[in-house]
Amino acid sequence: MRVVIGEDEALFRHGLLLVLEQGGFTVVEAAADATSLENAVHRQRPDLVITDIRMPPTQSDEGLRSALRLRRVRPRLPIVVLSHHVQRRYAIDLLSDHGGPMGYLLKQRIADVERFCADLRHVAAGETVLDPEVVSVLVTRAGLADKAVSDLTPRQREVLALMAQGRSNAWIAAHLQLSEKAVVKHTSNLYDALGLRVDGDDHRRVLAVVRYLSG
Repeated sequence: MRVVIGEDEALFRHGLLLVLEQGGFTVVEAAADATSLENAVHRQRPDLVITDIRMPPTQSDEGLRSALRLRRVRPRLPIVVLSHHVQRRYAIDLLSDHGGPMGYLLKQRIADVERFCADLRHVAAGETVLDPEVVSVLVTRAGLADKAVSDLTPRQREVLALMAQGRSNAWIAAHLQLSEKAVVKHTSNLYDALGLRVDGDDHRRVLAVVRYLSG
């Protein structure tokens, strides 16, 4: 899998490159600023883009803005953005932009190399992957703003959070030590409580849930 990296910190960029190469990815170019990142993507046509949110020259959200511009040119381009901290606004900006495959992960997740590489492959395959802390912020804020979310049972909120992370019913059942039938019942109740249309496509299911939470 061919990957372009956008990361201005040289040490972190080198570490990320090593992690990816050891994980079986091919890094075709690594850029140190947002403009170079966009040029590299247009030139290399990678299978996946990984970029820090904060990039030169202002160290604000240039990486994110570059990701959104790239998505407008290639709507199905898989993009993973990395950040040191959870920013709800960034998640909303990404999720509201065309619905292409994307990931929003905290940089500390890279320490779990196997899980990190698996998340990257999920995004490259067309899925949505959100860091558990990002999901937690979205669920909490939604619960404060929307009675439908605040009225969910603790178990329903657990299932909702895992759904928003992109987990399958089978994975949720194993993680929560429930039967898959019980998880299906919880998800059905969640759809009813949140007024979401039932959809057999897991990817669209995740986007529907996350967009509801970020609204």
